[in-house]
Amino acid sequence: MIPEPTLQDNPTFDVTFAEMLDIDIRPQDQLIPLVIAPGDNPAAVYVASLAEGSRRTMIGALDLSARVLTRGLCDAGTLPWWQLRKIHTNALRGWLISHRQPATANKTLSAVRGTLRAAWDMELLSAEDYHRAASVKSVKFKQSDQAAGRAITHGEISALLRACAADRTAAGPRDAVVIGCLIFSGLRRAEVAGLQLGDVRDGKFWLNSKNNTRRDVPIAPGLDTALDDWLTWRGLDPGPLIRQIRRGGHIQTDKRSGGITPAAVYNIINQRAEQAGIAKLAPHDGRRTFAGELLDNGADIVTVQKLMGHSDPKTTASYDRRNDRARTRAVNSLYMPWSKHQSP
Repeated sequence: MIPEPTLQDNPTFDVTFAEMLDIDIRPQDQLIPLVIAPGDNPAAVYVASLAEGSRRTMIGALDLSARVLTRGLCDAGTLPWWQLRKIHTNALRGWLISHRQPATANKTLSAVRGTLRAAWDMELLSAEDYHRAASVKSVKFKQSDQAAGRAITHGEISALLRACAADRTAAGPRDAVVIGCLIFSGLRRAEVAGLQLGDVRDGKFWLNSKNNTRRDVPIAPGLDTALDDWLTWRGLDPGPLIRQIRRGGHIQTDKRSGGITPAAVYNIINQRAEQAGIAKLAPHDGRRTFAGELLDNGADIVTVQKLMGHSDPKTTASYDRRNDRARTRAVNSLYMPWSKHQSP
């Protein structure tokens, strides 16, 4: 079965009852839930084809789509996806434009297209119906919208780390490592949760990127110290790098289930933000800060692209927060060897 996402899994895809009512689907086009075996569900087949780090997000996107299209009657596991037509995908696109950021809207539409493709491959949907339904256009956005969110200031970073340092239990260094992986390594929260001890070697994190390629990210000074502190508590047994800590400070040692979830990464950074007295944060704000700091410090965009694991440099460019003054300084660093001549 497709696991049902919750608010803690990914708040981006949470939807209120009032929002679900705000979609225009004619009565004759209404969809009703069906009991579908996982092997017969195009959504399950599509999700299974994705990299592990992308599955939770796309399940959330599909669940959001199903609930909106049926006003809460269906979820990702009970919607008859092969019954979707252009009228449904157009209505979903219109709803997304009104209720979600463009990046979230396009990710959701991408998940629906992938599921429709799976339905076609499974011969549950004709080629004509598939191509019409999947031809729904992406949502246009300004370049500045793509990396919406905020950068974390130096003062806020210090406050977050002070909150961790004040915690004398194992959670202190563990949470410092989580925060460090987000802000000083630019890891996605799923990547942080998925790190294994064996992925830390030679002074680097070795990762499977979102586009199924391998990348390595050097461990920043200071983060290596926090990592050493955490490993003193954790030990060097194989398994998840970041482990659950139960009440009483007991570290979960199960090699398979002792790790944390991406949702826990979200909870950790916001628990520490609350303790630090700063505004609420999203894990992706750490990744945004990482890219922005590197670009501010003069790193070239290709290097940042590789560190971030982006397949398209345009995505990396959207994290560039440098202003006109920085661009002026960059141009002023050049010199054209032309001496002033006397006027005729």
